[in-house]
Order: sequence, then C-alpha cells, then structure tokens
Amino acid sequence: MDRLGAMDRLDFLLASRLARRRLLALGGLAGGSAVAAAATPSSVRALATDFPQKKTMIVQRNRPPLLETPMAVFDRGVFTPNDQFYVRWHWGDIPLEVDATAFRLEIMGEVGRPLSLSLDELLRMPRLSYAAVNQCSGNSRAFFEPRVPGAQWAHGAMGNAVWEGVSLRAVLDRAGVRPGAVAVRFGGLDRPLTEVDPFEKSLALDHARDGEVMIAFAMNGEQLPMLNGFPLRLVVPGWYSTYWVKALNRIEVLAGPDEHYWMTKAYKVPTALDANVEPGTKDFPTAPISTMVPRSWITSVASGASLPFRPQLPVRGIAMGGDCGVRQVDISSDGGQTGRCATRAGPGALWLSPVRRHPAGSGTGSPDIAEPLYQHRRANPGDDPQLESRRLYARLRGDDSCHPGLSGRRASPR
Repeated sequence: MDRLGAMDRLDFLLASRLARRRLLALGGLAGGSAVAAAATPSSVRALATDFPQKKTMIVQRNRPPLLETPMAVFDRGVFTPNDQFYVRWHWGDIPLEVDATAFRLEIMGEVGRPLSLSLDELLRMPRLSYAAVNQCSGNSRAFFEPRVPGAQWAHGAMGNAVWEGVSLRAVLDRAGVRPGAVAVRFGGLDRPLTEVDPFEKSLALDHARDGEVMIAFAMNGEQLPMLNGFPLRLVVPGWYSTYWVKALNRIEVLAGPDEHYWMTKAYKVPTALDANVEPGTKDFPTAPISTMVPRSWITSVASGASLPFRPQLPVRGIAMGGDCGVRQVDISSDGGQTGRCATRAGPGALWLSPVRRHPAGSGTGSPDIAEPLYQHRRANPGDDPQLESRRLYARLRGDDSCHPGLSGRRASPR
C-alpha cells in the first residue's frame, strides 16, 4: 500500500497539484554525502543532495537533521521552494514514515469534547491560506561575536512559503474550550532519546484563538515534505519557528501556564531593548522568545565575492517586517549618510536598487570591503506607531570587493 500517498487520495485538490509526486519514507539520515563546500564566517561546511525531497542543502547536522538553505536560493524569488526549505529538528527520533489514513490529531485537556481528528476530517473543514516567513530564532548565529553556543547558522535558517490549512480557532471551537483555560500546548511525533520533556511549545489562549494561527497541511501548493513536518505543522505568523511545531499530533488546552522545560528554561532571551546584553553578563531577566524582528539581506552578491569595478552595481535583496509588513527598504553607498529607496521587484519584499560605486583611491574610505549596516526605523510621525520599516545601508568602501555579511545580536536563545 502506498501509505504516504494516502493523503493525496483524501484530498483531490492537493493530489492534482502533486500529479505523480509521492512522499517517500525517510532513510539514511545518519549519512549525507558531501558534494561541495560552502564558505561560512568561521568554517567550511558540507553541501548534501541526498536528503529525501531535498536538493542541495548546507548540512549543519545529520541527526537530528539541521539543513540550511543556500543563500543563492533567496535571490531567485520571494518564495522558498520546498525542496530547499531549511530543516530544524530537536530530537534524533523523528518520524520516518506516516500512515496518512491511520494518523489522528488529538485535542485534549480543558475542553468539553476531546477530539481525535483524521486527516480526512481536517481536509473537509473550511480552509485558509496566506504567506508567512518561517525563521529559526538562531538564524545568523554564526556571525555573532563573541561566539554563541548552538547551531552555527549563517543566514539560511529561514524560508518564506504560502501555507494552507485550517484555523486553529475552528478546531478549538469544535472541541469547546472550558472557562478558565489560559494556554494551549502543542506536540509532535518526534521523541527524545532520554527521559526528558518532549519538545512542546505553547501559546496564550487568546493568541491561539486569534484566527491566524493555522494547522497547515500544505506549503507552496504541495503537501508538507516529511522533513518539514508532514502531515501537519503549526503555523504561527510573525513568530519564530520554535512555535511552529512539526508533525503536529496533539493539542492540549491548559488550565494554567505551561511549566514544561521548553517554555520555562529554553528559548528565552533578555528582556532588555533588542534583547541585547553585554557578553559575560549573568542573572539578567529573560522571557520566552516570540515575535520576529524586521530584517533584510543582500542576496545578489555572495559573501566574500570580489566584483570588477562598475560605476553602478545592481543590488538585489529580501526584507521582512517580522510581525508586521515592510514599508520601505533604503540602500546607501556612503555608510548611511544618504540613501535611496529600493524598488520593489514584484510581490512580497524582493527589492532591487543600483548602488553607485567608487574606484579605489577616490577618497571614499577604506579600500578593503563593503559591508551592509542595518537598523530599525519607526514610521514617520503620524503613522501607525506599531509599523516599523527596515533600513539597510550597504557601505561601499572604495574598491572592487563586496561583502554582504550581516552582523548579529550579542544575545541568543539557548
């Protein structure tokens, strides 16, 4: 029986998009042949092409699989293809196959009617669809100085997709949340190899019921790849991916705060402005990481690349507003003293701008590198005070080199 193809038969819409494509059971995750090398801030990492349903990926770890999207992928368009969408699991025991017919999503806890929903039942519910960025909270950690423990991601622990599924609120309403409930906890099919808390995350009840949080079964018009959470994953737009639980199979409504490890100890950041603390500082107040911050990246020039001199250099990049939209991206060739608004090159936040370049020795500054600087900028007075735009400044220092590396925060979730 084609067990992994069963979901296609349950949903004709997805099956028609997939045509003859079928999910394959994962295998050989302990391996991963290195076929090339990719430069990083401090090391050379392997590229692999033999992870199921994935093309070329940067290998951070084999078990559990941590696979990074090559930066060049982001220069090809606003949406990240499924076969190069980054992968991040916490436990080595991840699902290698799923029987889509037998699978059930359990809803339990402080509800009037505990549910055990099949994929067929979920696929028959009203659907919603939207684009959202999924980003690991450790993205760009490899650029932090001093070094921060954890996976040394460059800028590829992120991806943008169109997600399709059902509203979490609709599922909770079907179960009937009891008065007094305060939070909702989510767990998946992955399991720890020792006696510790399983990887579970929770949201406040009001957030869980805001109508935007989604139980997704499709991304970019196809069912979820196994490595990205087949058959279901939580989608929490605007929040870091630690909350986007993969292979989602249980939802528990809680009468009190979630006291498990992954909410009380892990993934916490300083409460200081921009989560910044001086290196070596101890005993500072923390809170669970949550909303993403606005960010932007130059994508058309590879890190460390040297380019022949031209009076103007076309520069492309991507930008995201975190938990809000992107109003404007500015780019500058003089360290931010002056700037020009980049042109949006299609839907989403892909932008294009020519940067005037100066030949070496022209008195414009150091002749070594060009590095982008970035900062948060509020909207103009009178605009919505919650709206933030990202200003990216590419400081070109007078010669043919261009280094689009992005400096990182000094504090990172552990």
